[in-house]
Amino acid sequence: MVEQVILFTILMGFLISVLLSPIFIPFLRRLKFGQSIREEGPKSHQKKSGTPTMGGVVIILSILITTLVMAFKFSTPSVEILLLLLVTIGFGIVGFLDDFIKVVMKRNLGLTSKQKLLGQILIAIIFFIIFIQHDFSTVVGIPGTTYSFDLGWFYIILLVFMLVGGSNAVNLTDGLDGLLAGTSAIAFGAFAVLAWNQSQFDVAIFSLAVVGSVLGFLVFNAHPAKVFMGDTGSLALGGAIATVAILTKLEILLVIIGGVFVLETLSVIIQVISFKTTGKRVFKMSPLHHHYEIVGWSEWRVVVTFWSVGLVFAAIGIYIEVWM
Repeated sequence: MVEQVILFTILMGFLISVLLSPIFIPFLRRLKFGQSIREEGPKSHQKKSGTPTMGGVVIILSILITTLVMAFKFSTPSVEILLLLLVTIGFGIVGFLDDFIKVVMKRNLGLTSKQKLLGQILIAIIFFIIFIQHDFSTVVGIPGTTYSFDLGWFYIILLVFMLVGGSNAVNLTDGLDGLLAGTSAIAFGAFAVLAWNQSQFDVAIFSLAVVGSVLGFLVFNAHPAKVFMGDTGSLALGGAIATVAILTKLEILLVIIGGVFVLETLSVIIQVISFKTTGKRVFKMSPLHHHYEIVGWSEWRVVVTFWSVGLVFAAIGIYIEVWM
């Protein structure tokens, strides 16, 4: 029974994405919702200019449909499902507005950093209000140990940091064909295992729905990509994975399971600090995946390597939580 639920959830998410994408991609082309490529980026990326973006709408729709169908089939939708969909759709809307401004209004930077941050914080605060009203735990545990500590009302600081930081870290990873789709499928797969191990079946179902949805999207997003997910998808996925970590009380373990996202973010931080303080760059280009492109790796080699690293991080995370 368990195996059937897992396979059916992944398969449903996969099929919905695969069926929606061929309808949505031509629609994006007709609307001329094409990706703008930064001049300062790798030169090889200029040929990607005009590729339809905002494909994250397909991912979000697939996650929404799959999660609700499975939730109604096996139980009534819980508060956990409400919170997961609130963040996924909310952050997706912020990303959609960012993409819309870029591709339709031709403002290459989209929303300003303050506007994007304000939207993310607002959703995080709504999340926290519901979270507290339903008496969710504010205890944070140390992975692999029995130690924990209760943050009480200070938990909102951690929650906002995780949601905003997580969404932006995942967003930074979305720079190569199939990179984010693959790494996010791996990370959500790990959290699905851990949520099921905790008997948090609604959270597990949601995570499996994400796995299926992004794998279905990967069919069209793998190199050479026919569509990009844009900030619509990357911000939604980033907020969603942070929410899963919060609901499973694996806040700290997110740093390990989402290790690829952490490394990508650190590469940007290190690059900025180094350049501003010494005038020198540590990496050829940041985020990290661009560094390897510049030194001569093919795009596909970078993506597969990062997927492999993501698998290692996911395995370490599961080992720490389940067997240590």
